[in-house]
Amino acid sequence: MSYTHLTKTELVFIEDYHGIGLSGRKIAKKLKRGHETIYRVIRQLKKGLNAIDVHLKYKSNKAKCGRKKIQLKPDEKTYIKEKVRDGWTPDVIIGRNERAISCSMRTLYRKFALGEFDVNALPMQGKRKPNGHQEKRGRQSFRRSIRDRDQEHPNYQKEFGHLEGDTIVGRHHKSAVITLVERLTKCIIAIKPVGRQAANIETSLNQWLGQLPKNLFKSIIFDCGKEFSNWKNISNKQDINIYFADPGTPSQRGLNEHANGLLRRNGLPKEMDFNPVSQDYISEVALRRNNIPRKSLNYKTPTECFMDHVEQYLDESIMSRLI
Repeated sequence: MSYTHLTKTELVFIEDYHGIGLSGRKIAKKLKRGHETIYRVIRQLKKGLNAIDVHLKYKSNKAKCGRKKIQLKPDEKTYIKEKVRDGWTPDVIIGRNERAISCSMRTLYRKFALGEFDVNALPMQGKRKPNGHQEKRGRQSFRRSIRDRDQEHPNYQKEFGHLEGDTIVGRHHKSAVITLVERLTKCIIAIKPVGRQAANIETSLNQWLGQLPKNLFKSIIFDCGKEFSNWKNISNKQDINIYFADPGTPSQRGLNEHANGLLRRNGLPKEMDFNPVSQDYISEVALRRNNIPRKSLNYKTPTECFMDHVEQYLDESIMSRLI
């Protein structure tokens, strides 16, 4: 049975009953309270306090109960703000543990919610498209299904070298950037094609894959857009398996969809025209995301994990062009 504190009205009754000479036990019986609770109040009344004084004393003591609010030091606040500007989340700041923070991850999230830090600086949340959205882009008539990938590469979830790919389109749909994400390391690769036609996509992917050792990457999953219509030529020339997600199922390439949102947020927004933008700038945007630690990588960065897999057989000049 839960215990409830005496109300202000009950304290007034106790004061009145005590004033007319009732004992503590009789008062307790009338108020249906424990007699020791009543006697504690009577002892305070005998010291010269009235019911209001007893109530105010209770409120003052109650305010001192519970855990004290955690106050971060100024240098900790500065560090957190710097890391959030770099794209780190509270989870990463605490989990990476580059320096000690005097609160837990959940407490830090609460501080963002309470307005101590800029909550708008945190990664986006919510749906990218509303329910019932109808895709209007053109699609390919023939493609290899994602189920073929599951059969031909049964260990793709634990094996390095499987990519998810898409394009993000610029202002007025006149330009595009090819985005690839390596599944195991979550490393983002962004490539700027000359245009957004299938031939442009084919040329850019062949140029990028052509500077790498054969079979470094084993497969790519694309969406069903027409910009990937020349997938057979890429697959044959680069000796890489290319598959396609089911129409209207972006969750089958969820890592790539998430990466696209991060790139949009961190330097490649929809209103930007990518035509005058250099490859160096696009690579810099991707590199910034790749240098943010991830909880799923045990708080290592995608760049660190990616290099752990490829540095053993790639020289430094190739690695500098890879991501």
